[in-house]
Amino acid sequence: MNKIFIFFHCLVLALVVESSLLAKNKPNILFIFADDQCYKTIGALNNDEIKTPNLDRLVKNGTTFTHSYNMGGYHGAVCVASRTMLITGKHIWHAKNSEKELKKSLDGKLWPQLMAKAGYETFFTGKWHVKADANHLFGTARNIRGGMPRQTPEGYNRPLADGTDPWDPSDPKFGGFWAGGKHWSEVVADDAISYLNSSQKSENPFFMYIAFNAPHDPRQAPKKYVDMYPTDKIKIPKSFLKEHPLKEEIGSGKGLRDEKLAPFPRTKHAVQVNRREYYAIITHMDYQIGRILEHLDKTDQADNTYIFFTADHGLSVGHHGLLGKQNLYDHSVRVPFVATGPGIEKDKKNNSPIYFQDVMATSLDIAKADKPDHVQFQSLLPMLEGEKKGGLKSVYGTYVHFQKMVVSGHHKLLLFPKAEKALLFDLKDDPEEINDISEKPGSRQIMKRLFHELLDLQKESGDTFELKPIYPELAKK
Repeated sequence: MNKIFIFFHCLVLALVVESSLLAKNKPNILFIFADDQCYKTIGALNNDEIKTPNLDRLVKNGTTFTHSYNMGGYHGAVCVASRTMLITGKHIWHAKNSEKELKKSLDGKLWPQLMAKAGYETFFTGKWHVKADANHLFGTARNIRGGMPRQTPEGYNRPLADGTDPWDPSDPKFGGFWAGGKHWSEVVADDAISYLNSSQKSENPFFMYIAFNAPHDPRQAPKKYVDMYPTDKIKIPKSFLKEHPLKEEIGSGKGLRDEKLAPFPRTKHAVQVNRREYYAIITHMDYQIGRILEHLDKTDQADNTYIFFTADHGLSVGHHGLLGKQNLYDHSVRVPFVATGPGIEKDKKNNSPIYFQDVMATSLDIAKADKPDHVQFQSLLPMLEGEKKGGLKSVYGTYVHFQKMVVSGHHKLLLFPKAEKALLFDLKDDPEEINDISEKPGSRQIMKRLFHELLDLQKESGDTFELKPIYPELAKK
């Protein structure tokens, strides 16, 4: 009996040691997550207005997916759907159906739990906004924020028509990002640096989920960052409109919280003010990211660390007469996605369409963990290591059931079911999505093809909304 006990004891000990050695040899994974950041807001990605030296550094040291998408949202808080997809690995409507189970943590099926099973120590700080308990999911979790910093009444409907402004983005008296005494972006960086110090003592690799609330409104930053962007120098988007002609029908009307941030009708000055503050808080966040990257270097962990930077969705900030993210134009569903790490090609741009949530499956691939059957997103590691083929044939998008989209090749079909409208954009010739070409000769066949691709993607994503009765002509083969 004692011999059997000793045998099994030794076997378990050997397995533990082997697991520890395997874990030790695995690379670290640092996931940096922004909130509301459009793909056009990194200097190195052809934006000559914004100052992002540290994100520029990541772009130059790694591979950027130029067409990284979020699927959209199943209610006005688009970030909830986005983050639920990320944590569950499921496409949007399947993720929604999982929400009721999230408090039970889905029996070890969520992203940080899968990383822990692969031998990783897991850490979280910042914006969570998922119905699961971050304290339960991560080995260490600090300063968990439920959603956006609290906005004050003065932060809405501004600047006024006469040019006056009751709100100052650099004044801590308005709370928001300064609630608690220190700007939340600085708190996130402090937490990350503190954990990097402690991780040096561990035998296991780390998985860090660093989630900034920036650049979500209230878009606040210290004065020196705001002063970097003189209001009168801010460019007006080419797609500027005083109001979106179908704002109510597409679910982005005057009653939507995000749209209340600036007065109706939109003015160019109001758009400049909002974009100025948007750029300022991004630059301030960029500085905090720089602090994290610098500390990663100082602790000699950079060479063995994969870094991923992306955002949960984009933002309009004056495009198409809109301010929020509750729409399917590229400025709101397309996000930056930059990856660096061992074996990843440097200063590389990959135009293959992806979903940013593919980062979950990618991290499992890096960790040499089997991807569970419920994870619908795909690993990007083969493409990051140089494979030419990959990416999505077509991209699905939804905003509740007010809007539906499919992107295939350089065409986007954008549907507004309540208005019974169907728009077609050529994203190659018209990246700003200004010119609807649905009535041009030859467009009808393209629209029919895209419509049927959308129907297939609906099934894949769990979308049960019936489009055929609304668009019978497009439904015909």
